[in-house]
Amino acid sequence: MKIKIIILILIAGLAGCSTVPTYTGPALPVSVQKVSGLQHKVEAGQTLWRISRIYNVDIDDILKLNRISEDAVIEIGQVLMIPEASALRGSEQAIKSASDDFIWPLKGKVISGFGSNYRNLINRGINIQASSGAEILASRSGRVVFYAANFGNFGKTVIIDHGDGLRSVYSRISDVFVKAGDNVYRGAIIGRVGISPRDKNSYLYFEIRKGALPQNPAFYLP
Repeated sequence: MKIKIIILILIAGLAGCSTVPTYTGPALPVSVQKVSGLQHKVEAGQTLWRISRIYNVDIDDILKLNRISEDAVIEIGQVLMIPEASALRGSEQAIKSASDDFIWPLKGKVISGFGSNYRNLINRGINIQASSGAEILASRSGRVVFYAANFGNFGKTVIIDHGDGLRSVYSRISDVFVKAGDNVYRGAIIGRVGISPRDKNSYLYFEIRKGALPQNPAFYLP
């Protein structure tokens, strides 16, 4: 009787083992799985915006893949992984993108960067210090879609739509030389830096927006 019971147990055990899947080892986390694309070493004068244009890849995809925070600054020599990119595509796009780059709207020191705390507010653009009356340039060609003579604490404000989902915002202007509906070219003088009665400092408040979301201008300005 005992022998029969032992035989039945062995048979049941073997039957159970036949349903156990083959062990293949632990799965690789998503962060280290192979990604289709190539590496790009940042060169002098290149911006994240320029690099994204070279490879025709969305800038947000590059930020996400390389885990770059929105208030970071890329550096010369930094190696970036470009998702779904090819060297051939890069060479084809390089010449086309150069004339469409952003330029600085004026020369001056950045006294408050993107994401910094300025007067107890999180800065969603950058403050560029300049003397009162300094010329403000259109950072990129586009169409003026907004002008307000007194936009709250920002004073006179101009917004230019660049036609590809990106807009640039210029605030704290004294003299304004454009109006809504005007087409402007990159480098055109659109106004002069003013002084805010609130803090008596002269600087330009500058934003770049993707849709309605502020972007870090450091990713776009050379």
